[in-house]
Amino acid sequence: MVLVIVKALDILELVAQDPGRAHSLTEIADTLQMNQATCVNILKTLVDKNYLEHLGRKKGYRLGPMAYNLTNNLSYNQDLILSAKDIMEDLSRRLNETSILGIIRNQKRFIIHLVNSDQDLQVRSRTERNIYETATGRLLLAYMSAKERESLIHSVGYPSADVWPEATTPADLETALDLIRINGLAMTRSKTHVIGLAVPVSRHEQVIAGLSIFLPEIRFSQSVSSLIETELRAAARLISRRLSGIS
Repeated sequence: MVLVIVKALDILELVAQDPGRAHSLTEIADTLQMNQATCVNILKTLVDKNYLEHLGRKKGYRLGPMAYNLTNNLSYNQDLILSAKDIMEDLSRRLNETSILGIIRNQKRFIIHLVNSDQDLQVRSRTERNIYETATGRLLLAYMSAKERESLIHSVGYPSADVWPEATTPADLETALDLIRINGLAMTRSKTHVIGLAVPVSRHEQVIAGLSIFLPEIRFSQSVSSLIETELRAAARLISRRLSGIS
């Protein structure tokens, strides 16, 4: 047996016994009679691969999205996915473009649900991406609390000029994020000619996800932009009402 793999599986099995709560480093190491330095290294790898989610130094670890994806289990953000699923299907059908529902996990934009279009020419997005590269990531960063945003930026740094040229300094980034909050909309145009637009999804007025449409630039125009924005906002309102228990 490969000992480090056994230890990693032991950690996952321990956390999975009570997936609804966070498990501290000390608890995991002591329960499994594992050296803390070894435990930290394994935990870091599991977090990097999204099998665990790190909630902060004092809060600990819980199962991440990839652990649920192994068995197609929707328990991870289940209420959010179930509230959005049929609305996103209708949105993609109406626009015939791909829609995604994104959150921030482990300091990156993570897709928890995606509905593809029927277009012959489609664009694909990796499940996990740098927050600055995507409309959803920028949107969610804008709606974070100042403390959360400061902590995340401290970890990942500021955007590079090739990713977000208008936001490479602290002042410019704050200005860009202020504009996103004012408009309730984030938009990206990538070097690979892909357009992304994202709007916030809320539960009881707290933004918890971003709803996005992305498409090839060749299909994008001012009239298309207006239509997508209108449809996105309407869909996000419906999802938010469901999450907040408003009929």
